Amino acid sequence: MKPTHIEHIGIAVKNLEEAIPFYEEVFGLKCYAVEEVADQKVKTAFFKVGDTKIELLESTDPDGPIGKFIDKKGEGVHHLAFAVDKLDEKLKKAEEKGIRLIDKQPRKGAEGLNIGFLHPKSTFGVLTELCEDPNK
Repeated sequence: MKPTHIEHIGIAVKNLEEAIPFYEEVFGLKCYAVEEVADQKVKTAFFKVGDTKIELLESTDPDGPIGKFIDKKGEGVHHLAFAVDKLDEKLKKAEEKGIRLIDKQPRKGAEGLNIGFLHPKSTFGVLTELCEDPNK
C-alpha cells in the first residue's frame, strides 16, 4: 500500500473558535473550511500547508470519538491520514496482512472524501486514516 501523500494530520481541540486564531495568527495559515460531520459527532476546520492539511476536530457530543479522546488524553494529535487510490482495495489488503480495521468498508468523511481507519493497536499506537478523493 503506497500512499500518494500525507492527506492531513487530525488534531483534537476543545474549541475551534479558540484554536483557529492560533493557526492563523501564529503560523499565518488561513482556515479555508469549517464543516460538521454529524455521523462522526465532530466539527472540523481545515488549513493547507503545501500538499498536506491540518484538520482541527471539535467534538459536538462528549460521548463522540473526539469527546472521549479529549477526556482521556487531552487536546493534541488525534490521527494521521494518508491519501490513497482504490481505498476499498487498500482496506482489504491491510486486513489480509493482519491489520485490525475500524472500517472494513469506506465511508464518507469531511470534504467529501471516502475514508477508512486502521486501529491504533495494529499501527504502533497511531490512529491511521486512509483517504480517497472520489473525484480523482
